Amino acid sequence: MKLLVTGGAGFIGANFLHYWFANHPSDEVYCLDAMTYAANRRSIEPLMDKPNFHFVKGDVADTTVVYRLFEEAGFDWVVHFAAESHVDRSIEDPSAFLRTNVIGTSVLLEAAKRFGVRRFHQVSTDEVYGDWPFESTDAFVETSPLKPSNPYAASKASADLLVLSYHRTYGLPVTISRCSNNYGPYQYPEKLIPAMIYHAINNETLPVYGSGQNVRDWLYVEDHCRAIDVILQRGVEGEVYNIGTREELTNLEVIEAILTQLGKPQSLIKHVTDRPGHDRRYATNADKLKALGWEAQHRFEEAFPATVQWYIDHPDYWE
Repeated sequence: MKLLVTGGAGFIGANFLHYWFANHPSDEVYCLDAMTYAANRRSIEPLMDKPNFHFVKGDVADTTVVYRLFEEAGFDWVVHFAAESHVDRSIEDPSAFLRTNVIGTSVLLEAAKRFGVRRFHQVSTDEVYGDWPFESTDAFVETSPLKPSNPYAASKASADLLVLSYHRTYGLPVTISRCSNNYGPYQYPEKLIPAMIYHAINNETLPVYGSGQNVRDWLYVEDHCRAIDVILQRGVEGEVYNIGTREELTNLEVIEAILTQLGKPQSLIKHVTDRPGHDRRYATNADKLKALGWEAQHRFEEAFPATVQWYIDHPDYWE
C-alpha cells in the first residue's frame, strides 16, 4: 500500500504517522507538509530514517508540487489532514483558511481524480455542524445540517462538500470523518490543553473565555487515528463517519483538572471576554462508526493525566 498523508508534521497527522507505522510497518508512506507555524519536524523525527517513509515539504494548494508528487508516487490512498485549524486565527484572518482548507482540498481532489487514487479520505471536524444549546442532551449524526459558526468551521464544511461532490460527479472513491476535540502529545501550544499547561507551569494567568461552561466531547488522538484506519479498511465510499466518545466536559473542568494535577491554585484562572460566535456545546453520535467495529480504547480519566504528564516531560517541545 502506498499512502499520502498531508499535514503529517502537525498534531493529529504526526500521531497518525506513528500509529500507521506501528500497525502497518511495510506500507510506503509519503508525508506532504508546508511546515507552517503549527508543524514541528521533531514530531516525526523518529520516522525519518525509515526507508519506506518519505517527507516532502510542499503546500497542498500548490498545483505544480501536488501533481508532480501524485504522478511520481502513484498513491493508493490519500489521508488529508493538512488544514488551518485555530478558530481565533480564522476570526482574525479567514483568507489563509480558505486557501489551505478549500483551495488545497480542491487541488488534492483533482490530483486524486487525475491519477486514479483508490481512496481519498477527508479528515474533518464536528464543528461543521455548529453547536447545541447548553441544556441540550442531543448529539449530531452524519446527516445533521451543516451550520458552521466561524470561518474555520465554514472552510471545513466547504471542503467536505467539495469532497462529496467529487464522489457524486466523478465517482472518486471518498470517505469523510468528523471528529470531536482531540488531545494527546505533539499538539501546538496555542490550543487549549497545551496552552493552559504552559501557563500553569509558569505560574501565569490562565485566560478562560466567558464563563468557561462551553462543552466539548474529548477524544484521545490515538483513538482518532485508529478510527481512520477502520474507515479506510471497512468504510463505505461516499459516506461520512463521526468520531466521538461522548466524554463531555466544560472548558473550565478541563482547566481545573490541569491545575489540580500540577498542584497549582485555581486562582490562576481569569475569565476574559468571550470569543465571537463561541460554540456552546459539541456532541457527536459515533454509532455509525461503531457499527464498523470501532470503540474508543482510552478514557479521559486515564489518558488525560498521561497527556498532561507528556507535556511536563517534554518542555523542549512546547517551549
